[in-house]
Amino acid sequence: MIDLIDLKLRYKEEKKDLKVIIDNILKNAHFVLTEEVSEFEKSIAKYTNTKYCLGLNSGTDALMMSLMVSGIKKGDEVITTPISFIATLGALIHIGARPIFVDIDDDLNINPDLIEKAITKKTKAILPVHWGGKVCKMDQIQSIARKFNLKIIEDSAQGLGSYYKKKHAGTFGDISCFSAHPLKNLSAFGDGGFIITNNKKYYEKIKLFRNHGLKERDNSTIFGLNSRLDSLNAKILTYRLKKLDKTLEKRRRNVKLYKKLLQSDKIKIAQPLKGKDNSYVMFILLCEKRDLLQDFLKSKGIQSLIYYGKPLHFHPASKKLKLNVQKLPVAEKICKEVLALPVHQYLKEKQIKYICTQINKFYENS
Repeated sequence: MIDLIDLKLRYKEEKKDLKVIIDNILKNAHFVLTEEVSEFEKSIAKYTNTKYCLGLNSGTDALMMSLMVSGIKKGDEVITTPISFIATLGALIHIGARPIFVDIDDDLNINPDLIEKAITKKTKAILPVHWGGKVCKMDQIQSIARKFNLKIIEDSAQGLGSYYKKKHAGTFGDISCFSAHPLKNLSAFGDGGFIITNNKKYYEKIKLFRNHGLKERDNSTIFGLNSRLDSLNAKILTYRLKKLDKTLEKRRRNVKLYKKLLQSDKIKIAQPLKGKDNSYVMFILLCEKRDLLQDFLKSKGIQSLIYYGKPLHFHPASKKLKLNVQKLPVAEKICKEVLALPVHQYLKEKQIKYICTQINKFYENS
């Protein structure tokens, strides 16, 4: 089986180093908000060229807290995309904001040409999602935000190592949220996340909020949450960050090979390669006869993933909200075509050739 995800192979490669890291953390009894967390935050701030980073429990918490410190309140409208993980919508719902969905381009990201039409007197922010590792057209989104005095909260859960016009994902808006879930290119042992920002006020608020609002042990100035990145995962992430650029280069090289070998006009690369911009958390095709192709690949020992097969407004939980969503034809069509193929850094050239040969055969015979 050619696996979609690289977790077992990654552990095999890193096993010796990870054992040393785990041993040191346990030996020193460093578990919560120790120097390992501060070291990680400084490393991310340097990598993304931002002033501040805060490690958090998850990308979902990062989204919720970013919305809160940005002043988004109950009843406020936030413009976003219908194509994302459910956490993007959930964060808005939990703080009482009203999502306003705008359709996407065929690159899976929000279509900035449609944003301005969706703005009302209640609109307070734009929440773009850098889907799959490709950054949205942020210059257009910034221009709209300035024109209408809107906040930009970037969902960069999949954006670490991605760039747009030589700027790192998450550095275009007021604050940005990242995930360190095991499926991400920079992954923790379980859940993890962080925010980056150049806004000191936002930084100080979330720093308090992630730790029960405590300034000292017995001095809580606000009622916060428990959303701290633990020291073990912080150390693992710092270790893996040092290798991230090499990991991304291997993924981009794999995509180039896919692009060269895939021949059928019945498939399209959803997010075409553009220099070193795309981090390729997932490599996504738009495919005719998608479900049949996936079954065929499975029969040939190739794992794939429908990523995602349902727009956010089609989830049962969303329907209960009565959002009165307008038709979003591009998003609804693309969800019937998307298929993610293996792209991880441990793939061998012969495996990619095999995958492409099988896909080409499928369409030749169908």
